[in-house]
Amino acid sequence: MSTTRIAFLKGHGTENDFVILPDPDGQLELSPAAVARLCDRRAGIGADGVLRVVRSAAHPEARPMADAAEWFMDYRNSDGSVAEMCGNGVRVFARYLQRAGLVEAGDLAIATRAGVRRVHIAKADADGPDGAFGDVTVAMGAARLPGGEVTVAVGDLRWPARNVNMGNPHAISFIGDLAEAGDLLSAPVVSPAAAYPDGANVEFVVDRGPRHVAMRVHERGSGETRSCGTGACAVMVAAARRDGVDPAVTGLPVTYTVDLPGGRLLIAENPDGTVEMTGPAVIVAEGFLDPAWLDSALAS
Repeated sequence: MSTTRIAFLKGHGTENDFVILPDPDGQLELSPAAVARLCDRRAGIGADGVLRVVRSAAHPEARPMADAAEWFMDYRNSDGSVAEMCGNGVRVFARYLQRAGLVEAGDLAIATRAGVRRVHIAKADADGPDGAFGDVTVAMGAARLPGGEVTVAVGDLRWPARNVNMGNPHAISFIGDLAEAGDLLSAPVVSPAAAYPDGANVEFVVDRGPRHVAMRVHERGSGETRSCGTGACAVMVAAARRDGVDPAVTGLPVTYTVDLPGGRLLIAENPDGTVEMTGPAVIVAEGFLDPAWLDSALAS
């Protein structure tokens, strides 16, 4: 491995940042420790997670989806754990495919552990904030709303929460001030634990105006992040139910603006239940991992 040059890129979606590892033939073995080393912000490249780019046909988990989606997003949290889905990650993944000349602006499909996600890359807007690239819209599928009461606690504070699953689990609490959530360095306590057997992403939400909310999030396996795409979708669904504008009931689509520490996302829900997320995706750097460092990381 000492002579192997492995390319990487660094990208972000509303400042939820990722190390991108192109591995089309699925030859790179990544241990949890290696992923954690890559994501370390002092001793590695630094990121909230890793996006490994693999052809679906070359990955055992994605092979059944190969006819529907050529590319599989193998997503890992910054602690090395495997995750089902990452909404911001899908947008950045699509942007990488576009930048690499593997797809063009328009519609495409991406395989994830939560299923195939339909993506639309908007044509370039020269006046837009990202210059040569337009926003990316992802059809995130329908939310599932498991029943049962859930609560979230930070220190001595405790709030009721809504259980929303967007392919990964979320606990959403509407609070008076985002500062009440504390520093979110440690995971909030979610009860009952049986509601989230694999842990949960926890979102804290405040209102900013009609169909406009702001949020902070503690992502399972990563800590507080600047943005969470699936979390923003879950928040929008919870807010719509709270506000009595469930599209399945009204027959009308509804869109919320969701502000996150790293930027703004537009989340829409259609009468058929499909949730769509629109936002930026930016590639900021690319290069090669140092072979000696990589050997050490992969041996971890």
